[in-house]
Amino acid sequence: MVCKNCKRLLPQQISFCNGCGAKVIRNRLTLRNLFEDFAYRYLNYENQFLRTFLHLFTKPELVIDSYISGTRKKYVNVISYFAIAITLSGFQIFIQQKFFPELMDMSAFAQKGQEDAMADYMSFVSEYQSLIFIITVPVYAFISKIVFFNIKKYNFTEHLVLNMYTSAHLSILTIVIVFISLIFGIQVVELSIAILPIQVLYTAFAFKRVFKLSFKRIAIKTILFMVLLTTLFIIAMIIGGLLMFAFGGLDEMMEAAKAKNALNN
Repeated sequence: MVCKNCKRLLPQQISFCNGCGAKVIRNRLTLRNLFEDFAYRYLNYENQFLRTFLHLFTKPELVIDSYISGTRKKYVNVISYFAIAITLSGFQIFIQQKFFPELMDMSAFAQKGQEDAMADYMSFVSEYQSLIFIITVPVYAFISKIVFFNIKKYNFTEHLVLNMYTSAHLSILTIVIVFISLIFGIQVVELSIAILPIQVLYTAFAFKRVFKLSFKRIAIKTILFMVLLTTLFIIAMIIGGLLMFAFGGLDEMMEAAKAKNALNN
């Protein structure tokens, strides 16, 4: 018998390949063993994903420090966990747009005459959510590198790992909350406002455990983190506005808003 994964010659009665460690599959694929394989990989406490998901809630420092220190068999590695979060996020957006488009309507929260601009913004965020997610994590890592510069002496890559784990975990948690909220017809913008404090508190909790800080120190660090993040966001908005002005996009938006107001009046 030959291993289907690494092509190594195996004894007949062996259950796992002694070369690559893959499980030896003898039976034809059926719905039953497909479900059994799924349950083994994702629903069993001993599997990496469920252990990683649960421990990032209760003991995030174990997951993060294990990867940074080089122990990488016990938990899902940071790239895979981040990729899972991106995949689930894309699935969430598809479900929302396909079956619950009315819950993504933000026109009620837009200023008069800016409804189309708000709709365009939501469409842009939905279409490029994964790219935005990927871009923001290095920004978080840059800020945390500054805020926690005198603790543990993590380099930028280690801060990147820390923020990838926490951001991915928050994304997966948010996806679960979103799917539950869809059942009750909660608007996306209302849910986003409600989830924001949870995201801040979890991030503070994870950083507190990783850096072993007191409540007072993590509170100060969290405030500093938010100030720096807000500052960078304002700078990015100003740069974006200047680019739109330079290329005429701002004029087009103003003219469209004026035309719509004139039509309504």
